[in-house]
Amino acid sequence: MPAPPPRPAPTTLLRPALPAALLLFLAVTLHSGAMDSTVHFLDYGAGVLALVSLSATVLWGLAATDRMVLHTPHRLLAQAVHRGTGIAGLGFLGLHIWVKVAQGQTGAAAAAVPFTDGVRPALIGFGTLAAYGFVAVAVSGAVRGAFTGRSSARWWRALHTVAYPAWALALLHGLKSGRAAAGWAVAGYGIALAGVAVRLALRLRGPRRTTGSEPR
Repeated sequence: MPAPPPRPAPTTLLRPALPAALLLFLAVTLHSGAMDSTVHFLDYGAGVLALVSLSATVLWGLAATDRMVLHTPHRLLAQAVHRGTGIAGLGFLGLHIWVKVAQGQTGAAAAAVPFTDGVRPALIGFGTLAAYGFVAVAVSGAVRGAFTGRSSARWWRALHTVAYPAWALALLHGLKSGRAAAGWAVAGYGIALAGVAVRLALRLRGPRRTTGSEPR
């Protein structure tokens, strides 16, 4: 008696249904107006989320360099959080730019070329410069293995410090280019700025790394 043919795996049966389910979900979302609500939230929230995530990235990046309090396992954990918040910040930054261009609040050319916006050239230009700075820092972090020599490590650290002026420009852009920030938001930005300043001062006053140590 011939053996029955093998039954297809459940994932094989579900695979053709996934596109249909996705299309149904999109249709229901558009019909209910949820997409408009999402875009409205991102119009005001994506930039704030990007700034909060990138502020956390700067703070955790500074924490990952600490050698006075943190031990190696703690620094490795801080580096992991630093990378995670950086990826989240870049994602929210991309959403922020897309929503502002899609809503017609700035043009694609103004978002790409600093200081070319017709209404707020300086403030939008600061945001564009900050975005380029964060992207450059992210790329340098992704190819960190290429900076292995002593002189290369210096170049890596110099490029990575672009995060500080980029973050300062992002703060200025976030506070002044949109609607007036709430009091708690201004206070939060001030605390973050003070925290980064204190941590950076401690880092500069800390002991120098030994020759040949890997970049942070």
